[in-house]
Amino acid sequence: MIVEERSRDIGNFLVGRLLPFRKKRQVGPFTFIDHMGPSQIGPTRYMDVDQHPHIGLSTLTYLLAGAIEHRDSTGARQIIGPGDVGFMTAGRGVSHTERTPAHLRDGGTYPVHGYQVWVALPQAQEEMAPRFDFVPRAELPRWTEGELELTLIAGEGYGRRSPLPVYGPLFMIEVVAPRGGRLAIKGQLRGEIALVVTEGAVDNAGERSGAGQMLISKVADECTADLQAATRLLMFGGPALPEERFLYWNFVSSSKARLERAREDWQNHRFPRVPDDNTYIPLPGGR
Repeated sequence: MIVEERSRDIGNFLVGRLLPFRKKRQVGPFTFIDHMGPSQIGPTRYMDVDQHPHIGLSTLTYLLAGAIEHRDSTGARQIIGPGDVGFMTAGRGVSHTERTPAHLRDGGTYPVHGYQVWVALPQAQEEMAPRFDFVPRAELPRWTEGELELTLIAGEGYGRRSPLPVYGPLFMIEVVAPRGGRLAIKGQLRGEIALVVTEGAVDNAGERSGAGQMLISKVADECTADLQAATRLLMFGGPALPEERFLYWNFVSSSKARLERAREDWQNHRFPRVPDDNTYIPLPGGR
């Protein structure tokens, strides 16, 4: 399957959405993928996503360029730069903001480019206590496979494990092909597999896919792709969750009743709040 990004607005920015879409709601436990940029911030245009809630998932922030300041209701405050991994686990409920850091609000112009990914929690962890984890770029496993350069962002693959704490079997890997090369996956990953092309192009079965497209393997664990020179992609997936997941706005749950309770809690200001932040994004439609 080949999926095209669909654009949507978030404040001053257009982002491209890859998951979910009509024919495929999830890839493994991955439920939602937004592509931010590539764009420019400053001198009057910045990222300012005000306080909003989540339940039942982990949000993974991975940047290719720029920086984002993450703050949440656990008290976490972290600047995430290129190649770092920010991982907020909402569990029973968390609120957070995402903003351009103060040091980039200096009148200059800077690039921003990256991904925010939602990973649905296993049913047993859906109501866990919220937490935030951060792994700097230097601590992620990096290696080469022939002409390709790989970085294990999260989970397990190719006989390696990322130091990022996750709550079920999954993988997320960045692949860079400076001179091109063949990506062979058979026997290296478990479960459903998707490739998101961020730069360059990928050839598979006579089809060429470029930046902004996602390829989903029809055969779990087994596929190959030829990467053109100067190609960069993200590869992610894992075994499918045994129960269906439902989505409403920023909430993910195996229970529709739990989504309704989360909606009412946010509407009635019962979620924990980000310290020293009084912003509030209302429910869609003003509900």
